[in-house]
Amino acid sequence: MKTRFIAAGAALLALLTSVLAMTQNAQAATGLHVSGTRILEANGNQFIMRGTSHAHTWYPSQTSSFANIKSLGANTVRVVLSGGRWTANTASDVANVISLCKQNRLICVLENHDTTGYGEQSGAYTLDQAVDYWVGLKSVLTGQENYVVINIGNEPYGNNNPSAWTNATKSAISRMRAAGFQHLLMVDAPNWGQDWQFVMRDNASSVLDSDPQKNTVFSIHMYGVFDTAAEVTGYLQAFQNAGLPLVIGEFGNMHSDGDPDEDTIMSQAQSRGIGYLGWSWSGNGGGVEYLDQVTNFNVDQLTSWGQRLFNGANGIRPTAREATIYSGQPPVSPSPSPSVSPSASPTRSPSASPSPSPTGGARGCSATYTVSNQWGGGFQGEVTVRAGSSAISGWTVTWTYADGQAITQVWNATVSSSGSSVTARNVSYNGALGAGASTSFGFLGSWNGTNAVPAVSCTAS
Repeated sequence: MKTRFIAAGAALLALLTSVLAMTQNAQAATGLHVSGTRILEANGNQFIMRGTSHAHTWYPSQTSSFANIKSLGANTVRVVLSGGRWTANTASDVANVISLCKQNRLICVLENHDTTGYGEQSGAYTLDQAVDYWVGLKSVLTGQENYVVINIGNEPYGNNNPSAWTNATKSAISRMRAAGFQHLLMVDAPNWGQDWQFVMRDNASSVLDSDPQKNTVFSIHMYGVFDTAAEVTGYLQAFQNAGLPLVIGEFGNMHSDGDPDEDTIMSQAQSRGIGYLGWSWSGNGGGVEYLDQVTNFNVDQLTSWGQRLFNGANGIRPTAREATIYSGQPPVSPSPSPSVSPSASPTRSPSASPSPSPTGGARGCSATYTVSNQWGGGFQGEVTVRAGSSAISGWTVTWTYADGQAITQVWNATVSSSGSSVTARNVSYNGALGAGASTSFGFLGSWNGTNAVPAVSCTAS
């Protein structure tokens, strides 16, 4: 009997150990993940990508770039890798890349560049081949779900037969999950990433549904196709209307196929809480050297594009927030993602003018009013509401315009006006905020003469 009890105890201990291990693995595997239109960290904090791409596969010795990119305020770096179309990046090399990202407190988006322009460009790999590469790296990727996003394949279809993108992408996601990858996956659009035929836009819902973990974010590349405010806002709006997660995985300030509207790209990304990653740090060739953000990998030689991206209005330095995995901040209770945002908002001569209300105390709140963009006769504003030291169930923000401004359109709040006085109240999905948690609402308005920032006040319930 004693022997049996010992054996039974050992079996019970083994079972408990197994359950604990599985629990720990499940927790570790949570990592970065999507929730509605947003990307969240494992602790529930929203993470909005602000960073650039680094062509590591062609410049493997430029490892100082990670620290330099971080020094300019980025929270994310998208790292170009190859599985064989160019010199393959080995598992040990990729492990070192991840280590460099973590040392510099960056989220690491690893992308396989082999698939670029498949069907149109000679030598391009299939998405299936890209998955083979990731499977070969699984040993160094497992356990890094809090720090690493896997961008399965860069611009995986050119302009030939882009409709094949949908099934190929579903298959790639299915294979990644079958191989045991728990990471947030990122998928690029066809049409060289620009989706001008709307294949990704119109099939994104079914692609996300094909992911058994529902943990895929879509990536649009914005170059010459997105040369007007209407085209930028229309594309972003379609994903928000559908409640689907999107990031701007590449964009520039000019390109051979047209002049991207980078002002609108950046301002809309900021107002909608969408991540963006500029292209690219340094080392561009083939006639697109103007896309270098620094000259010869020298962080002290920012180009005009680099200055715009890192230091300009809605740029990386003023808007990036470091992932909380590096700072140990406590979890928050995120509000559900909104499904509707503004239909369009032309953006020229942007200005940012914060006007905070007093800090919220217990069951209190504070609010900050910002003019994010302004043009002749119109402007775009945003108000951020933050709970005080206790959780709140609702909030009301008020202000009075002194210069005849009027709100014409609003999202993520219910707004009423009486003369120059404005009252904004939470909607159903963003009233409940945990202690110290925040949400925001935006609006379009008209102005004439001046557009001074009003003082705002916030009350909580």
